Amino acid sequence: MTVAVVLFTSDLRLHDHPPMHAALKAADEVVPLFVLDPGIRTAHFDAPNRRAFLADCLNDLDASLRRRGGRLVVRAGPVAREVRAVAAECGAGEVHMAAGVTAYAQHREERLRKELDESDVALRVHEAVITALAPGAVTPSGSDHFAVFTPYFRRWSQESLRTPLRAPRTVRVPDGVRGEPLPERSDVSGTSPGLPAGGETAGRDRFSQWSRSGLSRYEDRHDDLAGDATSRLSPYLHFGVLSPAELVHRSRERGGPGAEAFVRQVCWRDFHHQVMAARPSASGKDYRTRHDRWRGEDEAAEDIAAWREGRTGYPVVDAAMRQLRHEGWMHNRARLLVASFLTKTLYVDWRIGARHFLDLLVDGDVVNNQLNWQWVAGTGTDTRPHRVLNPSVQAKRFDPDGTYVRRWVPELAGVDGKKVHEPWRLQAEERDALDYPQPVIDLADGLARFKHARGRD
Repeated sequence: MTVAVVLFTSDLRLHDHPPMHAALKAADEVVPLFVLDPGIRTAHFDAPNRRAFLADCLNDLDASLRRRGGRLVVRAGPVAREVRAVAAECGAGEVHMAAGVTAYAQHREERLRKELDESDVALRVHEAVITALAPGAVTPSGSDHFAVFTPYFRRWSQESLRTPLRAPRTVRVPDGVRGEPLPERSDVSGTSPGLPAGGETAGRDRFSQWSRSGLSRYEDRHDDLAGDATSRLSPYLHFGVLSPAELVHRSRERGGPGAEAFVRQVCWRDFHHQVMAARPSASGKDYRTRHDRWRGEDEAAEDIAAWREGRTGYPVVDAAMRQLRHEGWMHNRARLLVASFLTKTLYVDWRIGARHFLDLLVDGDVVNNQLNWQWVAGTGTDTRPHRVLNPSVQAKRFDPDGTYVRRWVPELAGVDGKKVHEPWRLQAEERDALDYPQPVIDLADGLARFKHARGRD
């Protein structure tokens, strides 16, 4: 009997899973393996919301495997060591896994390959598992990656994505491979009250329901803060319980402007992965420096605390930050607003905001989180790096009657209409009755400071 190991990382699914498909073709038996990596905790990436969601994903994956005659083997320890040990225990000749693009993922693959080479075990790394298109599949003339989204999207759209693979009917796992107990959500403390359920089953159900009711309206409604019309699929994509390639295929089958707009968002995710694959240092360093002298934790301590707590005095910013704390998730338009406010209105280092997001976001993804923050801060791939989003203007446009603000800032629930977006303009008696802070900064002052810092005044 030949045996192969499938190492799951950010691809916790059975539908459209190339490593599992290849392993089942190559071997009689397969060991589905997930390693609880202490390096994740050492890197301070082991946030409670993601740890709880991961527990859901692993339990759901194990249940799916058991329905097919298999099981998920969970081990704890350094990845290379544990994979090598499992391969030795079961006599595996191959290990299959999905390719990653972060510096951490690349180093993990290098260490794993070295360990397996010493045991004469082959490592098979599969592309286009956590992205729809492999990061290096399309490149511009004279460069190793696209630095601007629109030309990348044009090329990406012309490529033929692989046909999604069916989930296996049977998975035979050899006896005697030791495993740890699966982690449980109930064992994780400090999670957001509104954290959604994780796992492939929940993710597929969510996409099926949303594609029937929300996909066709996505182009018109995806920026509607109160309407909450986005797919909310980002946590499921982050953990790989949904296949980006399958989402694109299924959306294109439905067709229409809404589907096209949604596919464009999937492409943004691929775009960021090809940037990070080429420039892994962008996870912590400016992709394009503007020679900023950002304010840090000491200089801007009070402003940063107000931003984190949702007490800046700008209702739409505060609503978004409170949604983040309660749900472990935030509307995409709101993410742009709060990031612009922190980096450009308060002139605080983008890394401070990115770290706070990673502490709370269930979809906290180094690739997309860091590069989106850099895009807003003007140090990334944005072709208009000095743009500043005015929170009052944005709120009136994307939350015109203030429903989103009142949902998350109950102190302002009694303020009528658009006045809720600028409570500092209320009559003194009405303003004084509110338990809500004055703005931490005047928008004009923040804009002037930013323009001076960038040499544009």
